[in-house]
Amino acid sequence: MTKFWHFVFFQAGWFACVLGAAHGQVFWAVSGSLAYIAFHVWRAPSPKQEFSLLAKVLLYGIATDTLIMYLGLLDFQDAWPSPLVSPAWMWALWLLVASTLNGSLSWLRSKPVLGAVLGVICGPLSYEAGVRMGAANWGSGGQILGFCLIGLVWAIAIPLFFYWDRTPIEGALVKNL
Repeated sequence: MTKFWHFVFFQAGWFACVLGAAHGQVFWAVSGSLAYIAFHVWRAPSPKQEFSLLAKVLLYGIATDTLIMYLGLLDFQDAWPSPLVSPAWMWALWLLVASTLNGSLSWLRSKPVLGAVLGVICGPLSYEAGVRMGAANWGSGGQILGFCLIGLVWAIAIPLFFYWDRTPIEGALVKNL
């Protein structure tokens, strides 16, 4: 049942952030998402490890979305906190994705190739949905190139995130093999 609730809260947060960005009302969407993330970390079996994973995912997300923005492939609505980096509502989305890794996406943990394939497909489709809902626009670099780069970002992201989340026990097992 916990996996179900991870999925529900992720979807609610995704829609709130995207619709908030589309309508210039991101404060409550981001605040609500961050409140859920704080609760998620607090309830995690290992809050310190979960927080570390979320921080790594957040940095990856900020770096890749900012790169995509600077390449002119995507124009985000609502540039807060700065037009020099991806917007805070996208940061909340990356944190929401990270919160699903040990919940509704945990079944992908031992399937890195499937995770990469799903990343290639679902990543660009998620961005396209956000564009169609008015939270961003495809930039001058073009939608096709944007799709390809976002697909690459997400093909790397899913297996990488699970790699980052390996528990010390899994790490010890890998060293002993």
